[in-house]
Amino acid sequence: METASTEANRDTRFFGHPRGLANLFGVEMWERFSYYGMLGILPLYLYYAVADGGLAMSKATALSIVGGYGGLVYLSTIAGAWVADRLLGPDRTLFYSAILIMIGHVSLAVLPGYAGIGVGLACVALGSGGLKGNATAVVGTLYSEEDQRRDAGFTLFYMGINLGAFVGQILTGLAQKEVGFHLGFGLAAVGMALGLIQYTLGRKNLGEKAREVPNPLPSSRLPLVGVGVLALAAVIAVLVLSGVITAANLSDVTVWVVGVASVAYFAVILTSRKITAVERSRVLSFIPMYIASAAFFALYQQQFTVVTVYSDERLDRDLFGWEMPVSWVNSVIPVFIIVLAPVFATMWTKLGQRQPSTPIKFALGTALMGVAFLLFLPMAGGTGNTSPVLALVGILLVFTLAELLLSPVGLSLSTKLAPKAFRTQMVALNFLSVSLGTALSGSLAEYYSPDSEGSYFGIVGAVAVVIGALIALLAPFIRKLMRGVR
Repeated sequence: METASTEANRDTRFFGHPRGLANLFGVEMWERFSYYGMLGILPLYLYYAVADGGLAMSKATALSIVGGYGGLVYLSTIAGAWVADRLLGPDRTLFYSAILIMIGHVSLAVLPGYAGIGVGLACVALGSGGLKGNATAVVGTLYSEEDQRRDAGFTLFYMGINLGAFVGQILTGLAQKEVGFHLGFGLAAVGMALGLIQYTLGRKNLGEKAREVPNPLPSSRLPLVGVGVLALAAVIAVLVLSGVITAANLSDVTVWVVGVASVAYFAVILTSRKITAVERSRVLSFIPMYIASAAFFALYQQQFTVVTVYSDERLDRDLFGWEMPVSWVNSVIPVFIIVLAPVFATMWTKLGQRQPSTPIKFALGTALMGVAFLLFLPMAGGTGNTSPVLALVGILLVFTLAELLLSPVGLSLSTKLAPKAFRTQMVALNFLSVSLGTALSGSLAEYYSPDSEGSYFGIVGAVAVVIGALIALLAPFIRKLMRGVR
């Protein structure tokens, strides 16, 4: 009798990969269309003057909100993973999360001012957290552990993410510039609606594993969970109303919350009686790569904080008399990924067992991200919009190369190292590293200004290079802990 793993190995209907990857590719593409389209114009909406359609916040507060919000998106993968593992399974959790995201974007489009920001960002953050972790986990179920196509499959999946990111930023950025911010947010809502329709039509191709609830919660404990959720909501409300959590310190608060949550999550998994000694060793091997991933994203996610301000205030965006929208600058990253992702996928497939180990890929990605920031130094010290577009395009190419070395590989790694009882929650741990890095991107942004950009780019870039070098030195020890996983 054929096993599910054998059937998965033989399914090559989507560019040599299982057919279910096509549906996940599509839903993630539309979700990222809405997410990055909205994120590309969000900081501008927050700090632009009221006369220009914005809310006139200070730049520091606006970037704190963007960093904190981005961190909370990935932090909410914990809730999405828990719901999938204990209540609904990955497939249904993903479906309901997509509906919540669409509600959030509609709120941003139709509700004015701070009401739209509060309701919209809360819904999108919770929904994106539920969708991202579970989409990644379902991709992992399409491949057996020994399937050499796994890293290539995740790289193709990552290509779908960036196709959506490119189109989303182009269309919402143009809508914002030519008509206004709320039309841009409305386009994001339409994109998510299309993704929801497409996912619904293709759910049958995902297989039974996507519908499994790995560690079902006893029905007797459901009331306790409900009380816990209500208590958490009440605590958050009190902290916000009392001024402990504010827009200006949102990213800092998120950094601390994610840090504590990460330590707690590692402790819960490592002390669980449901994992074997081999699984425990593999989880331990993930700790240094978690740190490298957080450092990487602390720099990479500054494309939506520091790089956005840099593009607005320091970049010459004049194209033959027409000024390019600020949000279009970051759209070159998804273009590079669309072009280079198939190259990396083919390269990893061709190399097979000869490809660099995962710790070395993490080390290279983190160090190269630091190099990208050091490349800002030749332009440091200028005034006004004088930095050439092509120079920033070149730097963002280095961003992309670093991302392809680390980010899709991290998604794949979290599924390979995951204990069976914590399949989706291990993916959430990977996203917690992204959450921590994203929140840090908002906290670090308060130290940036055009007057101090030389020291800022130099220090931040050098720290990332050093972290990458340390991971490379530790690679043999990390591989030993991985117990056969590459």
